[in-house]
Amino acid sequence: MTTVTSQEIAFFRSQLADDSKAMEALDLIEDCDGDLEDAAMTLAIRVGQEPGMTNSEWLDAMARKWRAVICEPEYRADLQNNSVLSIMARLQTIPSFPQILATPVLIYILKQGINDFCQPLDALK
Repeated sequence: MTTVTSQEIAFFRSQLADDSKAMEALDLIEDCDGDLEDAAMTLAIRVGQEPGMTNSEWLDAMARKWRAVICEPEYRADLQNNSVLSIMARLQTIPSFPQILATPVLIYILKQGINDFCQPLDALK
């Protein structure tokens, strides 16, 4: 289980205050006592996805699915500096990305460590 602290939730709220979907996701993470996987699964079900694996496996698979976009150099640098605004804006332009899941996916990636998350792509260079 990946736990998001109340301080981390407050940090993301400060960065994403103008994003209603992010605020909804953060509210749910808070309601789930910081259990990121549980909140992400609930959000996925709300938008019609039918995850067929455990919560932690599903969130990891969702993050990996979007690794190529998230690890693009300009977004990666921002994420290394704990800034999520530019990648959130980019994800909102992708029609196939479920917008309500952007916040939990990005929090998951940041909790894993952006360099560790992007390392498999670095190995291909």
